[in-house]
Amino acid sequence: MTGSVTRCKWAEGVSLGYIEYHDKEWGVPVFDDRVQFEFLTLEGAQAGLSWSTILNKREGYRQAFADFDLEKVARFTEKRLEKLLQNPAIVRNRLKVQSTVTNAKAFLEIQKEFGSFSKYLWAFVDGRPVQNKFKKDSDVPATSAVSDTISKDLKKRGFKFVGSTIIYAHMQATGLVNDHVLGCFRYKPCVALAKKKR
Repeated sequence: MTGSVTRCKWAEGVSLGYIEYHDKEWGVPVFDDRVQFEFLTLEGAQAGLSWSTILNKREGYRQAFADFDLEKVARFTEKRLEKLLQNPAIVRNRLKVQSTVTNAKAFLEIQKEFGSFSKYLWAFVDGRPVQNKFKKDSDVPATSAVSDTISKDLKKRGFKFVGSTIIYAHMQATGLVNDHVLGCFRYKPCVALAKKKR
């Protein structure tokens, strides 16, 4: 609780950026492929780290990865990747940095096949966000049957750092599931957003 507003407990007491992310982005349906790619990259980078660490480096990621322009990232050379590994504005993990380029190429293939990555991804939830009704943060799962299915399919298509836990976090971030707890002030607005026609 900050002031008179009740939030999901995970968003409390970390940083203003964390609270802003919870209040404005988390659980909001995303249909833009560039934003989908950004979140997929950030969620993969988070593996083994805190989300606040990644949020603090978000601008660094945008600059390092051409504002998540898929075509540009897919063309990154080994030389460019080596340079990125010296960049303190991102997580300097070789496998994670390389996976961003690998995933950009696989992402483009999905766009060719389905028209957009968003169409591909949203089909797993029949085009509508899953509205969960959890009372406490501890009730919220780390994975689901759907995230298991998406994870397997993405791996088959050549994506890296797309385990079920990462994918479930991605689903939460991009609004495929509404995991705000019932008492959170963002729960009802996210339900309302889900009903809007896109």
